[in-house]
Amino acid sequence: MDTYIENLAIEFFKEKNEAYAKAQSAYMKNLFPYVGMKSDVRKRISTVYIKENGKPDFSEMFEAIKKLWQKPERDFQYFGMELMTKYLKKYQENTLEIIEFMITQKSWWDTVDLIAAKFAGQYFKLFPEKTLEVTEKWLNSGNIWLQRSALLFQLSYKKNTNAELMFRYILKLKDSKEFFIRKAIGWILREYSKTNPKVVVDFVKSNTLSGLSEREALKWLKNKNLITE
Repeated sequence: MDTYIENLAIEFFKEKNEAYAKAQSAYMKNLFPYVGMKSDVRKRISTVYIKENGKPDFSEMFEAIKKLWQKPERDFQYFGMELMTKYLKKYQENTLEIIEFMITQKSWWDTVDLIAAKFAGQYFKLFPEKTLEVTEKWLNSGNIWLQRSALLFQLSYKKNTNAELMFRYILKLKDSKEFFIRKAIGWILREYSKTNPKVVVDFVKSNTLSGLSEREALKWLKNKNLITE
């Protein structure tokens, strides 16, 4: 696994651009260094690398993810997410350990949002009996990224959204002062408004949400002129 990742690093650093790396890091509030390559270049290198070198067996994925998360440059965490995407249909019950690790380590919106909506969302589709137990744990964890994930895992569920669960979690978190929680509340409501606009409007009117959450929740409907001020 070490050789696999170090050979990937060699390919990544061939494209290193110091000025672009600084710009990328600044955009992420200097939380992470970057190799310094545009996303389309990184994706092209990743695709070729996987094609030529294969991907880890799924039984090795947790080891691979941990090692990729140890790398300082953010590009390696993005590569780890690309690997996880290739195994969506192979998730097992213990894949939750990988998902929770990815959410809680080096946490920021650029990784957590995809992990929550795509990986956690897929996991709970495969293991619906785990949904309540796990997301309740996330909600009560005090970790804003797990809480955000408890809100966003249904982002692509559309008509299959468990609205009762979504609304219950929103009400538990609606008084949070955290920007990323307020934003997530608005985001999940906005997405669900595309499926069930009346229910979302009624919920927003019936509950006191933060200004940010309410604006985000109703943004799509207002842009489509489906509701007025």
